[in-house]
Amino acid sequence: MRKPRQLTYVQTIALGFFLVVMAGTLLLMLPVSSAGGEATGFIPSLFTATSASCVTGLVMVDTGTHWSFFGQVVVLVLIQIGGLGFMTIATLFSKLVKRRMSIHERGVMAASISSNGFGRITEITSTIGWGTLFFEGVGALLLCIRFIPERGFWDGLWFGIFHSVTAFCNAGFDIIGNYASLTAYSDDWLVCGTIMALITIGGIGFLVWDDLKRNGLNFRRWELQTKLVIVTSAVLTFGGAVLFFFLERNRMNADMPLHEQILVSLFSSVTPRTAGYNSVDTAALCPGSKLLTIILMFIGGSSGSTAGGVKTSTIAVLAVCLASGVVGKRDPEIFGRRISNDDARRAGVMVFMNLSLALIGALLISLAQDFELTDILFEVFSAMGTVGMTTGITRDLCDFSAVVIVILMYLGRVGSISFAMALLERRAQAPVRCPEEAVTIG
Repeated sequence: MRKPRQLTYVQTIALGFFLVVMAGTLLLMLPVSSAGGEATGFIPSLFTATSASCVTGLVMVDTGTHWSFFGQVVVLVLIQIGGLGFMTIATLFSKLVKRRMSIHERGVMAASISSNGFGRITEITSTIGWGTLFFEGVGALLLCIRFIPERGFWDGLWFGIFHSVTAFCNAGFDIIGNYASLTAYSDDWLVCGTIMALITIGGIGFLVWDDLKRNGLNFRRWELQTKLVIVTSAVLTFGGAVLFFFLERNRMNADMPLHEQILVSLFSSVTPRTAGYNSVDTAALCPGSKLLTIILMFIGGSSGSTAGGVKTSTIAVLAVCLASGVVGKRDPEIFGRRISNDDARRAGVMVFMNLSLALIGALLISLAQDFELTDILFEVFSAMGTVGMTTGITRDLCDFSAVVIVILMYLGRVGSISFAMALLERRAQAPVRCPEEAVTIG
């Protein structure tokens, strides 16, 4: 009897996310999931389940007012599974019941966190599990300091837990109500500072966690991946904050005191990579700020993290290749290490693929609905980067446009993992190669 063909790592991950999305959709369609006790339609339920599982944050219905407590719990569980990856959850459960992982399961787990090897995968998974519990727990406690006095103990506790998990998982969902996000806390350093810290910690990547755990703050001993992620993240965060500060200083933020302008600028730089919260009205941003937000959403967080986008390491590799080409170096080098041609090629393919998908999505929505082009571009790059920021058109999407955004969110989450998976696959090279011929470039 012929043995059934085993799914590849990429197929397992893609199928797993699909099943999680469909299970979440069915649960959210139940009358018990809505605050009004009525069944929610398929498209809004599918949209919410996909957005939660792909840790995006775009919503067609308001999370705080439309969903019941049960519905909000379903959303939060989907976010946690989507942020850590279903294989991470499964691996932690296997460790809990003392079950040994198969070689295939180790491979899928390694692929889900963009790891190049299987050797220390169970140890890294333990770090992920305990680290997640610690950071989300501390974040919830800090947020409860503000939410419990405002909303009472039980509601305040739920608000603290919900927003801590969504921030750490870079999801951007909120239950404050009326699509307000964190605009009521634009000058609150406790709330915004905690959210920013959780977004950053969740978005730097689990492999970076492991490197920092083993080597501490000794920069020289860090792996190249960690160096690129930390340096690029710092440049994007503080460079973006400075640009936001000057872009909006005499516009939307003109009436704010200086300390609030600084906090708003920092928050506006952190949240597009790729959490989706906003502490000011996104639709009121000037064109320059919207363009900067789109760029940050496109870049996103780091590989093997809860964040989306093309990833900081991808942009860093392309920047190093560009700099090396400008100065005439034969090989792209940084921090005393050479970047391989394969990594450079994969970085280029990743950027081109994500950019192409976002633009195709924008064209399709433009055909279906008459929105401002800036708003459409903002929406599709937010979906592709699994960010969740919007200028307000999400709830006005027709069914066709909603499905386009659903597909972009799914591809934005699974597609990035698929490219990371290519690092693990060694395909046989053809013994015969075609003749080489020069092509004029530029």
